[in-house]
Amino acid sequence: MKRKGLLIVVSGPSGAGKGTICKDFLELNKDVLISISTTTRKPREGEQEGISYHFTTKDHFESLVRENALLEYVHVFDNYYGTPKDWVLSRLEEGKDVLLEIEIVGAMKVKEKYSDAVLVFVLPPSIKELKNRIVNRGTENLDQIEKRMERALEEIRTIEKYDYFILNDNLAKAVNDLEAIVAAEKSKVSRYSMEIVKSYEEEK
Repeated sequence: MKRKGLLIVVSGPSGAGKGTICKDFLELNKDVLISISTTTRKPREGEQEGISYHFTTKDHFESLVRENALLEYVHVFDNYYGTPKDWVLSRLEEGKDVLLEIEIVGAMKVKEKYSDAVLVFVLPPSIKELKNRIVNRGTENLDQIEKRMERALEEIRTIEKYDYFILNDNLAKAVNDLEAIVAAEKSKVSRYSMEIVKSYEEEK
């Protein structure tokens, strides 16, 4: 039975740990592909083309927008970030599962263009713990941290638009939860009923 791949979209507040969850999940599930975003920002030290990002110019990125070649895109701090549409949809048609780790605004855009996407929201154990994680990074001042907390609460209020949530109070459990979500979606009758019936009819 040939089944279309699953598009898994993971997002959540900065500091919730979604990046670590996705990293560990991909290490345990080698058959799941990660979509590489396209960006107009300059490469940072250690970043590699085609591995960290697809780096491009502003003019080229804007041509991709005009051509509807992106599943989603955002404009942040004078730079664009987006998800290549053809690559993702082609992999899904091949039966490959694809993981996107993107911002909430981008996740909503993906859901608009690809309604079969499975949206997963990563929650921190608490706002207090989220603040502690950001403080311990040591990269932002008090005013910036408070703004991050306000933004985190705004983002958490969007959770009703997601299909599932993961409470990241234990990394191993959070990764297991993501695996369980993927397994459940791949066994959902409403997603694959036509393919199931067809495969059995063809055996007659």
